[in-house]
Amino acid sequence: MKQYKVTVNGTAYEITLEEIDANSVKNAPAASAPVNTPASNGEDETVVAPMPGNILDVKVQNGASVKKGDVLMILEAMKMENEIMAPVDGTVKSVNVTKGASVETGAVLCVIG
Repeated sequence: MKQYKVTVNGTAYEITLEEIDANSVKNAPAASAPVNTPASNGEDETVVAPMPGNILDVKVQNGASVKKGDVLMILEAMKMENEIMAPVDGTVKSVNVTKGASVETGAVLCVIG
């Protein structure tokens, strides 16, 4: 096992990598995508722009109840429409963008509490 420090978009992460042989890779189960889990201690969940683009539509407003997976807004990036979905169940505490706004990667789109 080797430990590394990786910085992604200005945020540092410590990771541990395990060396394995080629045979064990062939028999390993497929990895699943990371799951964004809700904060169990009542903290707010900040939804950020995954990439730069333009907000085509805002589907929620302050005070709206949302379920995990509900579409919050549509972000156009590289001529593709991307649905920005709620990562957790909760109530929208603030919507920080409006239709037509231009956003950069990491910009706070809304906060769910």
